[in-house]
Amino acid sequence: MSSLGRNIAISVLFILLGGPAILLVYLPWWLTRFRIPADEPRWQLAIAGALIGVGIAPMLESAARFVRVGKGALVPTTATEHLVVSGAYRYMRNPMYAGAVISLAGESIMLRNSGVGAELVLAMIGFHLFVCLYEEPTLKKRYSQEYAEYERNVPRWLPRLTPWRGGNSPRLEHFS
Repeated sequence: MSSLGRNIAISVLFILLGGPAILLVYLPWWLTRFRIPADEPRWQLAIAGALIGVGIAPMLESAARFVRVGKGALVPTTATEHLVVSGAYRYMRNPMYAGAVISLAGESIMLRNSGVGAELVLAMIGFHLFVCLYEEPTLKKRYSQEYAEYERNVPRWLPRLTPWRGGNSPRLEHFS
């Protein structure tokens, strides 16, 4: 199997069986059986559905970008060859985690379940700790100067208003 095929397979399996599926499908299903309250107003369902969709989009786009542009996989143990700073990564350093939080917020609204609300809070704390204690130190070590420049210019959680276009290193991939 080619490295591209392997990276696609790893990313798809991770999405379907790993972190994203556990957080957004398996745990909410276990907590609620996806029972939407009968008296749920349609406007609330619409807002919740929009949040879920808006959150899933950057997660899927990030998975594709890690494989196509970064030449790696979505899983932290299968590092990308290049620091990915294109697409949504021009606006914030963690669009995949932000997308998961937005989707989970939509599920919490839709399902009106305190367990899913608690899962949302724990996910936010877990993402922040994982990013600060593992991911950022690993990226600093792997990409040193490139990551330092990226970190100075692109915020961790709240998006920039304009896309970052900086960086001249060949290890930075800027494809749109």
